[in-house]
Amino acid sequence: MISVAIIEDIKDIRDPLNDFLSDQDEFLCETAVESVEDFFKAFNSELPSDVILLDIGLPGISGLGAIKMIKEKLPECEIIMLTVHEEHDKIFRALKSGASGYLIKSTPLSEIRDAILEVSKGGAPMSPPIARKVINFFDEGKTEKLENPLSEREQTIVNYIVDGANMRMIAANLEISVDTVKYHCKNIYKKLQINSKGELISKSIRGEI
Repeated sequence: MISVAIIEDIKDIRDPLNDFLSDQDEFLCETAVESVEDFFKAFNSELPSDVILLDIGLPGISGLGAIKMIKEKLPECEIIMLTVHEEHDKIFRALKSGASGYLIKSTPLSEIRDAILEVSKGGAPMSPPIARKVINFFDEGKTEKLENPLSEREQTIVNYIVDGANMRMIAANLEISVDTVKYHCKNIYKKLQINSKGELISKSIRGEI
């Protein structure tokens, strides 16, 4: 049996969800509270939650702020965000902090049940609109990379710089003068609108060039 907790401040959402999950043979749903603070007060170390449905917009400690706190106390617990927020930054902050799934509140109860079962088996359930946003985010990243403004020679020089090569080493490897390397670097900085080697390396690491 899967122990499920609900942290949701809206009673008209929390109570029907709790009632529905409590009627399912697969679940034990004894904790349904309106805040993270109340969740920790009700925490039962003898019967820790396996899955938590967590809202982002909570009074007191926010859902986003609570993820790491919960994972520190319950490292094996799976957290599914159940929220109205669909912004990229909130989605990725939640997933990066340790959430395993992300559902919008309009998700039918039967699909929430399926998501809990999925996450308990190692899955990462997401509402279709959320999954599409994630896919689009990475597609946009690919597009940006394809539109790299640097020439092939300039990109080669960037790769050498990221690998730690200095101007003389780059010049020797490419069989060009140091002045030519400096000229290319000037153009690279101008095209990328940056002012330092650190910014150049950061852009490369982030996959922006």
